[in-house]
Amino acid sequence: MKNIISILVLVVFGVQAQGQQLFLYSGKIEYERKINVHRQFETDDEGSDWWQDFIKRQPRFMDNYFDLSFNKDKSIYRPGRETDVKVEPWMVGPAKDNIVLTDFAGLKYTSRRKVFEETFIISDSTNKLEWKLSNELRTIAGFECRKAVGIISDSVYVVAFYTEEIPVSGGPESFGGLPGMILGLAVPRLYTTWFATKVELTEPPAAAFTINEKGKKLAPPALAPLLKTSFKDWGKRGEKFIWWSLL
Repeated sequence: MKNIISILVLVVFGVQAQGQQLFLYSGKIEYERKINVHRQFETDDEGSDWWQDFIKRQPRFMDNYFDLSFNKDKSIYRPGRETDVKVEPWMVGPAKDNIVLTDFAGLKYTSRRKVFEETFIISDSTNKLEWKLSNELRTIAGFECRKAVGIISDSVYVVAFYTEEIPVSGGPESFGGLPGMILGLAVPRLYTTWFATKVELTEPPAAAFTINEKGKKLAPPALAPLLKTSFKDWGKRGEKFIWWSLL
């Protein structure tokens, strides 16, 4: 009877035992996103003492939390709990509160991205990013993770750490396409990292996998040229705004 109860508990939480290894097929992941605010602005108006002094008075890092609920078929990534550290809204830049619904079965995702005053609804196929796998290992939130690297926006380097203990090909933002869940992500040129702080063994309700599709619907190839036109006079900051908006 005790063994039967143990088996039922594993089934409820979506965990399957194979030998000594446990595999998690559904749950909820909390990510801490850390942005180095000072580095974001270090190339702006370097000759102005006033500007540099202003930046130094701002918090060096901006931390935000995001939740990823997932099962074998879908995931949804959205803003999580709030933090006490606040940064001026105009300093944050665009697309910092994305909501991304990924359909693993259909190999597509839908993302809601607010780029300043405009809200875009972007749908695209998944697994477009080509990853190079590494043997480097790292433990994140109690899971053994393997390193992978990739390139976005033609030249922006991305580092990911994924775990095969969660055999679901997802991750923060619209990243995925690896042999397991991404628990750690870094985009050095954006001075930003995403790392899982905890993984909960919960079964998300079907109602969790919904997204508000009110906004301007655009195909991904149309978004980048639009952003380049909008930010053409913003210099290096404009480039970062585009990269953020395309995550």
